[in-house]
Amino acid sequence: MRIIAGRARGRRLLSPPGKSTRPMMDRAREALFSSLGTRIPASRVLDLYAGSGSLGLEALSRGAASAVFVEQGPAALKCLRENVDTLALGGSVVATDVGRFLEVADGPFDLVFVDPPYVLELASVHEILKLIVDKVAVGGTVVLHRPDGEQPPKAPPGLVTVDERRYGGTRLWRYERIMP
Repeated sequence: MRIIAGRARGRRLLSPPGKSTRPMMDRAREALFSSLGTRIPASRVLDLYAGSGSLGLEALSRGAASAVFVEQGPAALKCLRENVDTLALGGSVVATDVGRFLEVADGPFDLVFVDPPYVLELASVHEILKLIVDKVAVGGTVVLHRPDGEQPPKAPPGLVTVDERRYGGTRLWRYERIMP
């Protein structure tokens, strides 16, 4: 796995061992970031279930102003911290449960990546999306990464689905924050 574009283009990222963390494929990440285009520069990014940090680090490499990485798995945290330190693009790592973080997090964020483990049930993903709404700036973007074939997650009030794409065995949903 590597950074695709920007200041850290071509730099390799460590991936946590095992199957509990499943980084997004380079091809899907490249397509996602191409579709986000001008939303990235100067944005405030939140990378939930960060794993290796590939999404938030890619955003920082492409000009995001800041990134907060939230992860609680010990192996993923070790890898994430090493990637953040090695690339030296900035960003802060928060070692906690995503739900707890969202209860106290300061917003607004312009771009939020939600990449939970596939074993997390859709109902739990929907609850996380509801918690995210108040943390996203109006006009901000939320990207959700889930397995292909799963029911589409319903956008909670305050978010509207603007795009859905399939890449191999995964699917990406993009939501936009609207006025309440």
